[in-house]
Amino acid sequence: MRRLSTLAVTCLFLAIPFFTRAMPVQAADNSAPLPFTAGTAKAVITPDEPLTLVMGGKPSGKDHDIYARVLVLNDGRQRLVIVTYDLNCLDVATPILRKRCRDELGIDAAHLILLATHNHAAPIQIVPENFAYGRKLADQIFGLIEAAIAGEQGPAQVSVGSGPGHFVQSVGHAPTDYEIQLLKVTVNDKPVALLFNHPTHPLQSSQTRIDVGHPGYAIDDVERAFPGALAMYADACGGNQFPDRGVIMFGTKEQVRALGGELATAVLKIARGKMRDVTGEIQAKLEVISLPLADPIPLDEARKLAEGVPMNIGYVPYPHPDRGTNWIRALMNHYDENIPFPKRTTDRVCTDDAFLIREYETPREFPCKYEEVIVARIGPMAFVAMQGEVCAPIGMRIKDQLRRVGLPMMVFAYMGEHNLYIPTRELVRIDAYQAKVIRTQYASPVGWAPEVEDEMVRGVLKLVRSMFEDVPATKTLGLDEVR
Repeated sequence: MRRLSTLAVTCLFLAIPFFTRAMPVQAADNSAPLPFTAGTAKAVITPDEPLTLVMGGKPSGKDHDIYARVLVLNDGRQRLVIVTYDLNCLDVATPILRKRCRDELGIDAAHLILLATHNHAAPIQIVPENFAYGRKLADQIFGLIEAAIAGEQGPAQVSVGSGPGHFVQSVGHAPTDYEIQLLKVTVNDKPVALLFNHPTHPLQSSQTRIDVGHPGYAIDDVERAFPGALAMYADACGGNQFPDRGVIMFGTKEQVRALGGELATAVLKIARGKMRDVTGEIQAKLEVISLPLADPIPLDEARKLAEGVPMNIGYVPYPHPDRGTNWIRALMNHYDENIPFPKRTTDRVCTDDAFLIREYETPREFPCKYEEVIVARIGPMAFVAMQGEVCAPIGMRIKDQLRRVGLPMMVFAYMGEHNLYIPTRELVRIDAYQAKVIRTQYASPVGWAPEVEDEMVRGVLKLVRSMFEDVPATKTLGLDEVR
């Protein structure tokens, strides 16, 4: 594993920072100026050893190093830590970081936002042989957070803006979300960080070579345009969206780099245009939204499904060829042992190797339970981060409601542990790939109820509403979303 090696973190341990403890959420008061500061850090996280990649094979080479990046915002009382990484998901490192940040830095889980680029050309975190890499990754990212805190500078200004990126397409009979959102942090009018998103899977050029996908090349272009600034990308609600070129999400190297250039050009246009200042008090909440599951298929249908399926191998992890039938073994086990079927996502916890089970053998202080949502408030802005692969219509409905009440915003998915798809009603109706994954990849004996989309939207809006009680327009936020 490479250690912290970039210029941004050279002075990691030359100063001992003062760590303020996270404070309870309270009503925002943006009337008084705050001593707002910001710090950044990044490091290469490319493993030295050949680990199983997202597509299931070992790497045959490397086209681009993968990175973790950290932005720390400090309003003078508490910090908000935003971490991005060129990985499909973080998984194993998530509970480790939550515990260490709370215990050692006074930063609770709500103020630690872990976001993936959703890169498919990097080690996958759910393979047991990769768990050690995940634990090392937690140590490395924790060091980056310390470095970013040690390097805080100010006074800092935070601004947000958005613009179109018409180079994505949707599946599942759904409208397409083209919006790119950007958060820019400046110190003395000089950009020090630019965090942007776009609701799409990345375009990749290989299934066997380590790379960053088109968002990673966009990051390179943005950093060249703003020397000394840290560019960061994290995926928005793109569970059912893909680039407008290549096959699904794979293209040539030239297509990947060209698409990265288009994304960077769109980001730079936003960054150089008019943006809204949102500098202000930081608050954050983390809640688990319990989502509805479907009834099990009838026993006679279950028995037919089980014909020819190996029933005595238990749950097998990725990339085992029988992983896709874990759910059938779970289904029959529930029937055979008279185990109650789950009704809500909160009836189950998720293991490191992505199995939805009733309880851990060893209890965890920070269990992975769906659906985690963090809403952070930066001055007048709502920063929404949702767990899993949230599909675009859900993100669009949330953003439309926030716009209706005048809240500046950024909306992300792929937060924290495991990329379980959160599908739309239509994707559930047609039993599309995004709806099947809860069974075929997560070993759930049941699928989604069609109400999952509506309940997800309402749950997020309710959480946002609780963070903006001093904004009268938000009192009805989401009420017209009830169907």
